[in-house]
Amino acid sequence: MTLRRAALAALFLAYSGCAVAMVGATQPPGNDATRAAVLLVGSRGTSCTGVALAHDLVLTAAHCVLPGADYKLVAFDAARTPTLKDVAAIAAHPEFDASAALRHRVTADVALVRLAAPVSGAKLAQLAPAAGKVAVGDRFVVAGYGLAVRGDGKSGGTLRTASLVATGQPGSLQVRLVDPATKGERPGLGACTGDSGGPVYRDVGGTLMVAGVISWSTGPKMSDGCGGLTGVTPLARYRAWVVEQATRMGSALGR
Repeated sequence: MTLRRAALAALFLAYSGCAVAMVGATQPPGNDATRAAVLLVGSRGTSCTGVALAHDLVLTAAHCVLPGADYKLVAFDAARTPTLKDVAAIAAHPEFDASAALRHRVTADVALVRLAAPVSGAKLAQLAPAAGKVAVGDRFVVAGYGLAVRGDGKSGGTLRTASLVATGQPGSLQVRLVDPATKGERPGLGACTGDSGGPVYRDVGGTLMVAGVISWSTGPKMSDGCGGLTGVTPLARYRAWVVEQATRMGSALGR
C-alpha cells in the first residue's frame, strides 16, 4: 500500500468513527476560536486532533506523531468535503518520553507539525501567556474530532467542544480536567483517544487562547474509557520551545 493510500485509509477510519473523541460535547459556533482545531491522520490508521497556530503550522501531542508512520492534515471545505494536506516536518519536544505518556505520567507531550503548503482560510489560535497559574475550579474549553457518543461510529467526524474545570492538584507539569456536573464519579463530558493533541483553551482577557494540549483520558472513577478525567499537558513550561521551534521550522507565530 502506498503512503497516500494508507493515509486515505486512515482518513476513512477517522471520518467513519473508528477513532474515539469528545463524549457528550457540542459543536462550536462558526466564528468560535475553537474552530482552529484540526484533524491529523497517520498511515497506520491513527487519528488525533491538533490546533493551527499558523497557516502552515499545527501544535499537537508528541504521542500523536511518533516515528515510523507518515501523517496528513485533513482539511474540510465549506461543504465539509475532506482533503489531505501533506506534512513537511515534525518536531517533538526533546524531553518527550513515550513510555511515560502511555502510563499517563508527566512528560513533554507536545509537538509541532509543519505543512508542506499553507492552508488558506484556516482559523488560527493564539498561545496563552506562560505566566498563568491554574487553580482548582478554573474553567477550560477543550476541542476535538471524533465520536460524540462512545461506541457510536456514526457520531464522528465533527469538531466538538466541552467546558471542563481543573481538579486535583493542578500544576505546570500536568492538569486534570473534569466535568463540573459529574466530577468524574459518573459518565460526563470528557476527551477520548481521538482527542489527543487537541487544544485546551483558557479565557485570557476575553479571548480563548491555547493553554495546553490533551494527552490522555479516563472513564468515571479512573476506569478505562471516556467521560472521567481529561489529562492535559500545560504549555507554560514548553511555550518558549514552541515559539523557538516554530521559528526554526520557518513559521511565524503571533506571540
